[in-house]
Amino acid sequence: METPTTLVGGAVLTVFGSALLLWCAVELRLRHHLRRRGVPATAQVVADPDRGTAMDSSPLLSYPVGVPGARSGGAAGVDPGAARGAGRGIVHELHPVGETGGPGESYRSVLARPRGSTPLRRPAGLVQGAAVQVAYDPRRPDRVVLAAHEDLPSLPADLFWVLFATSALAGGLTLLAVALR
Repeated sequence: METPTTLVGGAVLTVFGSALLLWCAVELRLRHHLRRRGVPATAQVVADPDRGTAMDSSPLLSYPVGVPGARSGGAAGVDPGAARGAGRGIVHELHPVGETGGPGESYRSVLARPRGSTPLRRPAGLVQGAAVQVAYDPRRPDRVVLAAHEDLPSLPADLFWVLFATSALAGGLTLLAVALR
């Protein structure tokens, strides 16, 4: 290879590998944090409303979220118009389930996909109507993970992405070392 091509290829692979490794670390830390400190709930696997997302290997989950001090008309901190089908592949829709406890305290139903569950096929235990244990972030209820005992083996996928990122980073650094020699 010529020096400019080697430099550009090395720089691209180094940036790509570094970004992917950073993403892996952030995702693993978020899932670990939610499993340890998240609010536990029982979620139900529901049918996907859109045919395009029905083939997604990560199931759509519906679970109740306590919203203290919220009015029954809208979601706390969520614009009712923006709550339906918001981007990033996560669907979250909040609507009142009922009044409990004291005045101003209600429960809302959230629709979201769990993080870190991306096998090629949807596992048999996550069929429509199945109940699973989850943990969610009370500040952002659409951030949800399957509970540790419900977790499907995500280690192979996590290892794949870490090895892929590490090899891209190593290849990029090697190309840069060859070009700068």
